[in-house]
Amino acid sequence: MAERLALPLVLPNPPLPKPPFVNQTHNQQQNPTLLPNSPPPSTPTFQDLLLRHSANSQRPVEPQVWKRVRIGRSRDHNRGKPWTHNRLSSLGQQVLNSLIDTSFDSNQLDSVLAKLFEQYQENPDAKTQLLAAEVLGIVKGLGFYKKSELALGVFNWVKGRKDCELVLNNSVVAVIISMLGKEGRVSVAANLLNSLHKEGFSLDVYAYTSLITAYAGCGRYREALVVFQKMEEEGCKPTLITYNVILNVYGKMGMPWRKIMALVDGMKCDGVAPDAYTYNTLISCCRRGSLHEEAASVFEKMKLAGFSPDNVTYNALLDVYGKSRRPKEAMEVLKEMELNGFAPSIVTYNSLISAYARDGLLEEAMDLKTQMEGKGIKPDVFTYTTLLSGFEKAGKDESAMGVFEEMRRAGCRANICTFNALIKMYGNRGKFTEMMKVFDEIKACNGSPDIVTWNTLLAVFGQYGMDSEVSGVLKEMKRAGFVPERDTFNTLISAYSRCGSFDHAIAVYKRMLEAGVTPDLSTYNAVLAALARGGLWKESEKILAEMKDGRCKPNELTYSSLLHVYANGRQVDQMQALAEEIYSGIIEPHAVLLKTLVLVNSKCDLLVETERAFSELRKRGFSPDITTLNAMVSIYGRKQMVSKTNEILNFMNESGYTPNLTTYNSLIYMYSRSQNFEKSEQILREILAKGVKPDIISYNTVIYAFCRNGRMKEASRLFSEMGDHCLLPDVITYNTFVASYAADSMFEEAIDVVRYMIKHGCKPNQNTYNSIVDGYCKLNGRDEASMFINNLQKLDPRISKDEEIRLSERIVAKWS
Repeated sequence: MAERLALPLVLPNPPLPKPPFVNQTHNQQQNPTLLPNSPPPSTPTFQDLLLRHSANSQRPVEPQVWKRVRIGRSRDHNRGKPWTHNRLSSLGQQVLNSLIDTSFDSNQLDSVLAKLFEQYQENPDAKTQLLAAEVLGIVKGLGFYKKSELALGVFNWVKGRKDCELVLNNSVVAVIISMLGKEGRVSVAANLLNSLHKEGFSLDVYAYTSLITAYAGCGRYREALVVFQKMEEEGCKPTLITYNVILNVYGKMGMPWRKIMALVDGMKCDGVAPDAYTYNTLISCCRRGSLHEEAASVFEKMKLAGFSPDNVTYNALLDVYGKSRRPKEAMEVLKEMELNGFAPSIVTYNSLISAYARDGLLEEAMDLKTQMEGKGIKPDVFTYTTLLSGFEKAGKDESAMGVFEEMRRAGCRANICTFNALIKMYGNRGKFTEMMKVFDEIKACNGSPDIVTWNTLLAVFGQYGMDSEVSGVLKEMKRAGFVPERDTFNTLISAYSRCGSFDHAIAVYKRMLEAGVTPDLSTYNAVLAALARGGLWKESEKILAEMKDGRCKPNELTYSSLLHVYANGRQVDQMQALAEEIYSGIIEPHAVLLKTLVLVNSKCDLLVETERAFSELRKRGFSPDITTLNAMVSIYGRKQMVSKTNEILNFMNESGYTPNLTTYNSLIYMYSRSQNFEKSEQILREILAKGVKPDIISYNTVIYAFCRNGRMKEASRLFSEMGDHCLLPDVITYNTFVASYAADSMFEEAIDVVRYMIKHGCKPNQNTYNSIVDGYCKLNGRDEASMFINNLQKLDPRISKDEEIRLSERIVAKWS
């Protein structure tokens, strides 16, 4: 099986991205390239997607160096007042004023700047340093007035002079690069640095750090790492600022914790001591992998190093606990924060609300919202969106829409995160019309879909096994100029595996490695979830062992997938052994794991174990979600425990849960096997009345109920109705009719159904012909059964000889 999957069970490190510079010294006459050319993004046209869905060389003199201004977040010492700089002379200030004058024409640049240089021509050696300071001050001033294009013009004008190497220095380069980066013009910044490098300009750490910061600021993390690597190859020692930026990049990329700590160790070996910003960044790096223990350790080391935690520290730590679904620890941080004199902000409360909402503790999350309002802190779009997502995940659609309406009444404008949450809610319910309306509203609000929007659409269509739609969304996403990144790859792995396209899922994983994207915890979990759907438990255990060896720390979702793979692989003993580790606390009994135990035990039809998991969930104070409750309805329904089923339904109604199609299908199943089978159709009508689209399972189950009770006329009526809801009968639908007719000795009608299904493109399977053969045998009609097999080629020209032999052997077995 492992060979068929072509899945490297030990996930390899991704290939290093192609370096932007070729290996060379400054003296070599080569043309290095800092950045590969990328095609311009195209305009998204989602109408196409809708249609698709519906239609199926001398070195320069080293410049003088003086005390540098810190590169990083700019500080406006002028407090909004006109630009002043203590390095600018009166003439320099006059030049700057001319450049920022609204009547200034770029054609005047030469005459304006020439005045400045003329002043220093009398004694250039003595005054070069002052002239360089003038140029730096003017460039900074232009940046302050947001005239980056003019600043670049000044830079190029100076660069074009014969004496440019005496005036231009890395400080000016760093300021220009930073300026362009803040405006998102990173490619221009990269090209500038690349041209300077080719011309032999000796770039220093500050110039490189500015470009690294620019790349990081617009999410181009891999390019940032490439520049960092090149910088070290050039012999530039990283500064504290450089290390802090790269640590932030590592966090954003979801690098394994061991790689992050290796960078910190390298930093210390270079004699660079961490500062408060370093510690805050390290805590933030723990968010993606839910590394709450590591975050707590960094927090303690920070205090031992003599740094006092600030608002940023506490909020980052709160966020880690929030993403780790540890609300109790988050509340402890809040208490310490307030004891140390830091008032909680909207960011603080949003992290706390997220912690509770992620864990399904929505009442507590709403209480926190009330608490922050009592302190005069007004909820923002992130507060509302977090609550909306929490209620959506729990299956409380009315509460979710209530939050959305309150948000609108409060005059809080929805952002792309809000729209994404709504798209997810409608998509998960199969309400594709409403989902597309939300998508259109993004454009109506002068917004545009982001990477999360596309990933959400991929996940929704994947959930429903809509393979062609998944591929269509991916194509449209690329047309819109979005390059798939880690989250997209992770979503695609999950989406294709849900569609049953396991080979596609593994191919996506391979493309991810080829693209130089490092697998993270989410990647491992996505691959494990794909393996779980196929019941490939041995491969899953190997990946878990690899994760434990240091690649990535397993979390609750990892063990959740392991429970599912044991259930799907029919390895009940291993599943129960893992369950005992969870109940005993060897593995933390997280809400996600207790909910998963309800699901897998229900799936395996283990009633006692399902009830135990549900009881443990409630006993530990966790709220069930709609999926957990549906699992309880399903197992009670299969066991014909009507009173227990009604208890769960009453709880759902009283607690504000919105029944979904899975709920209704479980009820239809329960009644279809009971004496009160007609109620299964009543529930089907209830689904339609509520605007919920039934699926093939809904109709097949009701059809079965009527066929089982000899009510073929009603079953035929439901069969005809399926087309009205764009549902095509499948082999199960036809087999239900065939089996019912054969059981009632109506062989002619049964064969007519087979003929009809073949005509309409549905291929009979073994169960189709087993029903007819067994029906004859039941009446001691051995000769009739043999005659049916002999004439089967006329009925089904595509039937194989092996199938005919199998059926003949089946007849023999009946009389043996």
